[in-house]
Formats: sequence, structure tokens, C-alpha cells
Amino acid sequence: MNGTGAGQRYDAFRIATMVLGFFVALLLLWQIRTLVLTVFLGVLFALAVSAGVDRLERWRVPRGIAAPLIVFTFVGLVAAFGGWIGPTVRQQTMELRTKLPEAVGKLEQWVESRGGGIIATITGLADDTTSAPAGAGTGADSAARAGVDTVADFLPDSASGAVIKQAPTKPAPTTLRDRLLAQIGGAGRQFLHVLGSTLAVLAGILLVIFLSIYLAIDPSVYRRGLLHLVPRRLRGQTEEILSAIVVTLRKWLVTQLIAMIVIGVVTTVVLMALKVRAAVPLGILAGLLEFVPNLGPVLSSLPAIAMGFVDSPQKALAVAIAYVGIQFIENHLLIPILMKQGLNLPPALTIVMQSLMALIFGVLGLLVAVPLLAAIVIATQILTNHEGAPGAMPATKV
Repeated sequence: MNGTGAGQRYDAFRIATMVLGFFVALLLLWQIRTLVLTVFLGVLFALAVSAGVDRLERWRVPRGIAAPLIVFTFVGLVAAFGGWIGPTVRQQTMELRTKLPEAVGKLEQWVESRGGGIIATITGLADDTTSAPAGAGTGADSAARAGVDTVADFLPDSASGAVIKQAPTKPAPTTLRDRLLAQIGGAGRQFLHVLGSTLAVLAGILLVIFLSIYLAIDPSVYRRGLLHLVPRRLRGQTEEILSAIVVTLRKWLVTQLIAMIVIGVVTTVVLMALKVRAAVPLGILAGLLEFVPNLGPVLSSLPAIAMGFVDSPQKALAVAIAYVGIQFIENHLLIPILMKQGLNLPPALTIVMQSLMALIFGVLGLLVAVPLLAAIVIATQILTNHEGAPGAMPATKV
């Protein structure tokens, strides 16, 4: 009896310890979530770099030279392209900042003229401001303007209970020195915030670059180390899952990079042909957001359509049709040619995963949502395969 009670207490203690350890692990992962997602991005780019390193190795180029050569060549090409197109991007970006609010205003006016003031109705600003006569206001406002004491100027005395007049509050003295110090303090805080964000972004970029280099030089070392963390009886299945994930994600990433370049160039050319303002930065935005499937093309089309409204609603409609046509050609011609086999991800599940990751982790979560979902689906397929009919791995498509 005592032995049974001791065993039950030991089981309860073990379960409580496991739950506590799991909670502590989740808390630790939450604290370092930005680092974890950045490392995942580094692993993704390392997969693409390792594909190029494998090709150069066939030409007898050592991996220790091939990996940094590919990474720094890519960085150099991006920097050279940025320096070449930088003045145009800077000029058109300033135009985009000044014209985009105007475009949104024109879009709102156009919708209101077509919808009978639907935006004002929704926002509750339909006729509230026009119901009162001009120059009329509340009693307190009128009295305040006339210099008459109002009810708000009188407060009950907490000691005697008598109603006494409240002393008028004087505005805090604002000298030129005080204003200057306040401006300097606000500018300093803003500068530190921007500087901290910039340094964090640069640190993340450097981490991704060097992770790509070191992982591509000798990926087998890290794979063996990862397999040693798994029980021996599960290592064969784990290695199969890792191999399938590496192959699929490498192909997906290379496809996405090619699609980003093609969509960016085609969108820029089409917007220039339509004579849309700020065509170059809008095309670059379309190429960058192409990395985020489903949501990215929609987000990139909104500022372009708004810029079309600067000239006319007809041009905005033409821009919208152009974006739909570009996406149709990409989905039915470009992507099938680049990737004939991949992973079929349900669109609804993909959008839910993207929304969830963006809500929890922000922009980084949105970037890694699709490859993370692909890795989960691949692992699930292989595990289900082993439970059912081993060896019959289904065809996948990204």
C-alpha cells in the first residue's frame, strides 16, 4: 500500500515537473521569439545558398570558398542595383508620400459620390455637424466665449459643503527655452527609437548572412548534431523528414526569389506603360511582397491603385486589371514552370496561418508563416505515411 502511494506521488511529481518544464520552455521561446524567427530565415536562405554551393562543388570549387562567394556576390549585386536606381527611387518615393494622401482623398470622394455618402454614414459623420445652425454651440461653450461663469466653474467644498467657485487654471508657462528643451528631448527619444530599430534590423541581416554562409559550407555537421538530439529508434524517420523538408523548402525559396524578381520587373514596366506615378518604388514593393503568398500581391496593389486615382478612376481601374492579370499569369504560367512538384497547401489554411503568425509575431511571423506551415505539413504527411502504408510518400507541390 505504501509502495503504491509512493509510486502515485512520484508519478504526480513527474507530471507536474514536465508541465512546469514545458511552461518554462514556452516562456523562454517567447522571450527569444525574434531570434528564433530570424534564425529560421537564416536557415531558409542557407538552403538556397547550399543549392548553389553544390553546383560550384561539381566544378571543384571548395565549399568554404563557394558559400561566401555566392552570398557576398548577391549582396554586392543588390547594393550595386540599389546605388544605380537609388536616386530614382528616392525621388519617386517622395512623390509617393505626397501624392498618396491626395489619392486616398480622391478615392474617398469618388466612393461617396457613387455611394451617396456611404463612408460618412459608416463613420457617423453624415449630418451631425450640419444639424446645428452656424455659429451655434452648447451653453457652456457660449458662456465660455462670453466670459460668463458656468456650472463647470463651481465645485462643492469637501469641508463645509458649500459651493465655491473654482479658481481658474493657468496654463503652464512655456518659454522658448522650455519649448526648445521639449523638442530636443522628443527628438532624442525618437532618434534613439529609430536608432535601436535600425541596429536591430542590421543585426538581423548580418545574422541571416553569416548563418547562410556557415550552414551552406558544411550542412551535414548540423544535421548530425540535430539527429543526436533524437532517440536512436526515431533517427531514420527524422532524417527522412528533414530530407523532404530541405528539398521542398529549397525549391520553394528559389522559386520565390525568381518570382520576386520577375514580378518586380514586370510590375514596374506595366506601371510605367500606364504612366502611373512612382512606378519604380511600387514595382519594388510588388517584388518584395511577392515573398508573402496570397496576402502580399493584394497589399502591393492597394497603393498602386490609389496612385491611379490621382489621375482618374479609369486609370485606377486599369491598374487593378493589370495587377489581376499579372497574378493570373504568375499563378498559371510562371509558378508551374518554375516548380513542377512541391507541396499542396490549402489556401484557407495558408491564410489562417499567415494571419495567426502576423498577429502573434508581427512582420517576421508573416515572412516565415508559409515555409513553417510547409514544414509542418511535410512532417505530418510522412508520419501519417509511416503509420499507414510505408514508402508511399504522396506527391507534393508548393
